[in-house]
Amino acid sequence: MLDFQDTPLYILIIIFILVATVIGFFGVKMTHVARKLAADTGIGEALMGAVFIGASTSLSGIIASVTAASTGHAEFAVSNALGGIAAQTFFLAVADMFYRKANLEHAAASAENLMMSAFLVTLLSIHLIAFAVPNMNLYSAHPASYLLLISYFFGVRLLTKTHKMPMWLPRRTSETRTEKENIHYYKHSSVKKLWINFALYSVIVGFSGWVLSLVGIEIVSITNMSEGLVGGVFTAVSTSLPELVIVITAVRLKSLTLAVGDIIGGNAFDTLFIAVSDLVYREGPIYAAITKTEQFWLAITILMTGIILMGLLHRERHGIANIGWESFLVFLIYIGSLVYIAL
Repeated sequence: MLDFQDTPLYILIIIFILVATVIGFFGVKMTHVARKLAADTGIGEALMGAVFIGASTSLSGIIASVTAASTGHAEFAVSNALGGIAAQTFFLAVADMFYRKANLEHAAASAENLMMSAFLVTLLSIHLIAFAVPNMNLYSAHPASYLLLISYFFGVRLLTKTHKMPMWLPRRTSETRTEKENIHYYKHSSVKKLWINFALYSVIVGFSGWVLSLVGIEIVSITNMSEGLVGGVFTAVSTSLPELVIVITAVRLKSLTLAVGDIIGGNAFDTLFIAVSDLVYREGPIYAAITKTEQFWLAITILMTGIILMGLLHRERHGIANIGWESFLVFLIYIGSLVYIAL
């Protein structure tokens, strides 16, 4: 097992940056493979982004949280989960800047993305209830943790049904980019080989996240920084780098449904970080060990998700600096949150 104890701080920082770079590099590769799989298998970009890419790129984050929880660092584990959701929602606003034709939420409107956004709010609300009654215990974990795991798979089933037979459809405009318009034919290997490559990249990203978590915990012990700050900001942003790389790459490739689906679906999967961390945390329900910092991150994620959902429904064509009002608000909220946490 890797051990970073007694490692100088500057070496830890260098390792942190190098591992984060590896995560970003393989995130680009995953985007191209996922785009081909979405077209060749008929899964669709929204489902591919929300479930397969969202879960795969979140491996680094969930490993970071579980590793932290198993060693007794509850605040780090929960802050990493919620801070990652906030960071990834912010990345969606960043990606809006890279699509100059129209507001991203306008061009990428789909029934699947609306369904997943509403479902994400539901999952976050379960956490909110658990935060209110943190001492409930069922087999050494909070009942909300079991409920979250069951709810996630139910939500994926709903998303699959929505993709196959949507009951709501967005109004088509000249700026709307549908998934069918983005299907290309590539000279590539078999679908089987694409799945193998996808799995390989996922393993690399997951291992990198594990290393990142160990480095992050050691930085906490050396600098005496709060676990909420390191987990919710530094580690959360670093383990979320695949989402940033993928969403920008997908937007530049005009796979807009894939881009939004990756962020929203990845966020939904990230809500499970706390549930799984709770199962390995041995000091009781993990919700009983949280602080106001984690409560703050939860409130921010619900607020940002609600704003994105309203943006997907309102579908403003052009806004401030050619991004939608929802992206502008997300910018302000996230940057303001970082300042608040730092101070």
